[in-house]
Amino acid sequence: MRSYPRPRRALAALLAVGTLLIATACAGNNVAGKSNNSNQNSSSSTGGGSAAKGSLTISGQNFPEAELVADMYQQLLSKAGYDVTVKLVGTRDVYMKQFPDSVDVVPEYLGGIADFLNIQENGQNAQSITTPDAQETLKNLEPLAKKAGITMLQPSQATDQNAFFVTTKYAKKHSLSTLTDLGKSGEKVVLAAAPDCKGRTDCAGGLEKTYGIKIAKVLPLGYASDQTYQSVLNGESQLGETSTTDGTLSKQGLTLLADDQHIQPAQNLIPAVSTAFLNKHPDVADTLNKLMATLNTQDLTTLNGKVSNQRQKPEDVAKAYLQSKGLL
Repeated sequence: MRSYPRPRRALAALLAVGTLLIATACAGNNVAGKSNNSNQNSSSSTGGGSAAKGSLTISGQNFPEAELVADMYQQLLSKAGYDVTVKLVGTRDVYMKQFPDSVDVVPEYLGGIADFLNIQENGQNAQSITTPDAQETLKNLEPLAKKAGITMLQPSQATDQNAFFVTTKYAKKHSLSTLTDLGKSGEKVVLAAAPDCKGRTDCAGGLEKTYGIKIAKVLPLGYASDQTYQSVLNGESQLGETSTTDGTLSKQGLTLLADDQHIQPAQNLIPAVSTAFLNKHPDVADTLNKLMATLNTQDLTTLNGKVSNQRQKPEDVAKAYLQSKGLL
């Protein structure tokens, strides 16, 4: 998935370790590199720094947002003096096989890596350690990360959670701005979403139980997929699943409904670093924490839109953003 990222993201870890989490596509056993001169994820990329501090390897997932953030990491760490190689793959379980042994830094999502490490340590039926609160989730995550040889840096304000949208016309007609509004409206809806949405507390199950939304049917058309967008736009569905940083919605005449009762776990962007590498190179924390302190959800949404809608290259969008914030 970005398939599910994002998440993103939450999903990338909930099924992981045996099934796949954040992505539906299988990526093979070898980590594929990302070229700095093309949009393909199959060749090596190195930074333009002096490399005075030696080599550094970044890995992560290869959906557009994750690629964009990896480009930010690469450019900042190259400036800091590292010879950076970026290797992006399809799913979390692939790069986690090599992290932290042969991968030094990973752009992560808080709830996603928390769930992954929890399941890896405690099994598929482990009680979730994620919550809607970023600091609480980080506190729950840190003992598992420490045991795995991973140090979590500071989470960003930018968060990419699962989210739900309607057409702007439908929102205006029924005076909707939140999921609570939709539940109170009494409208029965068809939901276009990921195949495993039904029953999940962060998807159909939570929409029904927490918000009282009447879901007539769940159409398994995919997470933030073209089919899901089109299903909502043509009226086959009234509600669709995407992410909070989806930069394509406004252009399509779609509107997010706020998760005002917080059924989504925290999915803040957060750097994960090999503890052994960080002990030798503590400046990496300062470099990446400055980015985390700057980036917010609106920034990320806008940047995603430049990649999705304007077809700009992620590395170009990343560079322009970092320069605009005085980081590069």
